[in-house]
Amino acid sequence: MSTDRTPTPAPTPADGLSYTLTRTLDAPASKVWQAWTTPDQYAQWAHAAPGSVEMDVRPGGPWKATMRTPDGTEFPLTGSYVEVSENQALTIGMDVPGRPDQATMILELTEQGPRNTLLVLRQTCDSVEEREMAEEGSGMLLDGLEGFLGDGAKG
Repeated sequence: MSTDRTPTPAPTPADGLSYTLTRTLDAPASKVWQAWTTPDQYAQWAHAAPGSVEMDVRPGGPWKATMRTPDGTEFPLTGSYVEVSENQALTIGMDVPGRPDQATMILELTEQGPRNTLLVLRQTCDSVEEREMAEEGSGMLLDGLEGFLGDGAKG
């Protein structure tokens, strides 16, 4: 598995406060998709508190999870799925306190042969602080996903 971090340029009014993370994973897109959209698998790699993950993976379907940091702090998260294209793309809306609309994270999967998948994750945030926190959290998610898939995840 390889990790590429696309440098985030200084924000401009045209591009907002965006970041893009890419990973080449040693798994077919269907296995990556299943890990991201099946509650019991997601909970294993996404630093979620046991029993906290619920997913209705369809446009408009709700999701929720309570994420746990390495120091044990828990953060409940909620949202809904905006766009769903099985084994290819997932746009996830995330509820942000004090924000009238959902923040969105876009996950794209491109299969590169029978065993490799290019994953591209994109998000635009409202502030530098939000972007830094979201990018760090997304990096932790992808690290967990890589480890889960590398351990011969069952599907």
